[in-house]
Amino acid sequence: MTGEIVTGTIVPDTRLRRAADLAVAATALVVLLPLLVVIALAIRLTSRGPAVYRQRRVGRNGRPFLIWKFRTMVANAERIGPAVSGSADPRITRVGRWLRATRLDELPQLVNLLRGDMTLIGPRPEVERFILYYTPAERRLLTVRPGILGPGALLFAAAQSQELTHAADPEAHYVAHHLHPKLELDLAYLARRGLRADLALLARTVRIVLGR
Repeated sequence: MTGEIVTGTIVPDTRLRRAADLAVAATALVVLLPLLVVIALAIRLTSRGPAVYRQRRVGRNGRPFLIWKFRTMVANAERIGPAVSGSADPRITRVGRWLRATRLDELPQLVNLLRGDMTLIGPRPEVERFILYYTPAERRLLTVRPGILGPGALLFAAAQSQELTHAADPEAHYVAHHLHPKLELDLAYLARRGLRADLALLARTVRIVLGR
C-alpha cells in the first residue's frame, strides 16, 4: 500500500494494495464472523426485512456493482424516500441508528473487498444518478477501486447527516453543498495515497467511531 505523492495526478491501484485487501478481507471475515451473525440476528428480530441490504453503486471504470451493507432502514426504504438521508430520517430503524453511529453497517463490504469490487481505503462508491453531477476532473475518481473507508465521506459524515435531516430536498442539498467538496478531498487523497496516508485515515476513523 505504497505510493508517491504526485500533485494533480492519481496514484493508481497496485497489486500490492490488492494483496493487502485480500489479506484483510479474509482475516476479518473469519475473526468477525460471530459479530456479523449477532448483528444480522439483531436486525432480523427488530424489524421486518433482510439483514443485508444491497444497492447498485458505480465502481472502477464506471462499472456498476452491488454494495453490501447491514440494513439500517425499514424494508424498501429507497421506494419511499431519497437516496441520501440525515440522522433523524424516520426510515432508520432503532438498531440501524447504532450501526450507523459505529459504522458497523459497513462490515458486509468485506465481501465486496474480497470480490475485488472495492479496496479498503479509497473514494466511496456513488449512487449512479449522482455521477451525472461529476466534473471531468472528478470523473478521474472512477479510474480506481472505490473504498470501504473514504476520506471525503469520513470528514463530511457528521455535517452531512445533520444538514440533510433539515433539508427540504436532501438529494439537491447533497449535490449543492456536499458532493463536490467531498470529491475534492478524495482527489487530494488519491494524489498522495500510500501507507502513511492510509494509516492516518484509519487512525482518524477509529477516533471518530470511539468518539461516537
